[in-house]
Amino acid sequence: MSRESQSLAGRRIVVTRAREQAGDLVAALTARGAQVISAPAIRIEPLSDTDALRAAIANLAQYQWLVFTSQNTVRVVNERLVEWNLPASTLARVPIAAIGPATAQALEQHGVRAAVMPDRFIAEAVVEAILERGPVAGQRILLPRALEARDTLPEGLRARGATVDVIPVYRAVRESGDGVKLAAELLAGKVDAVTFTASSTVRHFADQVGHEAATCDRFATAVIGPVTAATARSLGMTVVVEAEEYTVPGLVRALVEHFRRQAGGGKHDA
Repeated sequence: MSRESQSLAGRRIVVTRAREQAGDLVAALTARGAQVISAPAIRIEPLSDTDALRAAIANLAQYQWLVFTSQNTVRVVNERLVEWNLPASTLARVPIAAIGPATAQALEQHGVRAAVMPDRFIAEAVVEAILERGPVAGQRILLPRALEARDTLPEGLRARGATVDVIPVYRAVRESGDGVKLAAELLAGKVDAVTFTASSTVRHFADQVGHEAATCDRFATAVIGPVTAATARSLGMTVVVEAEEYTVPGLVRALVEHFRRQAGGGKHDA
């Protein structure tokens, strides 16, 4: 058995990601010996009103860019295409920008390749990556996304003269069930880390377990990137682990390095 395969042995780590998305993170943590506590804080709920999206897809030729900022958006949009008897290749009529490798891979699973993917997997970097391909002044850009997403991306493109059609296609809602048992374990120091892969998971986790448990210093708060970190800090959490690469593998590597550094010391740096 390799050292890497046991790099998280004995660690109890909470995964708050939506159930349908958590598989890769759970598998990666388990493969390194962690005991994973599945506690999805959110579920992805497609919006019932699809008129705006359908009209945009029907008139896709009027757009110069189509931007995807999450796997969820890719999945929901493709589910709608199936409903409308349209092939996934419909999306390839215009250049596509994807926020990161997971989103790009989700597109590729439907036979669609992203023309642009930034080195940093945040909205600001998507703007920069599109601009590297040329000015956007006078162009029209389609942005399907979550209902509660940040406005950084559309505002950044509009500031450079683009017309951005933002179409919400899903929302992240709190998963059913209470967090009483998990809150007790957190407060008792029986959890080593809680992972967050989006701001929505942070907010709904805090609602589930309560402020005292969410902000206690008995576990390491581990986040996928700076946007999620900022949300956690705004709620009073101390971010102990932040991935340098804003991906699930990056988050797992950051966790391994965190526990490796503190091996032999106290339970947490927090």
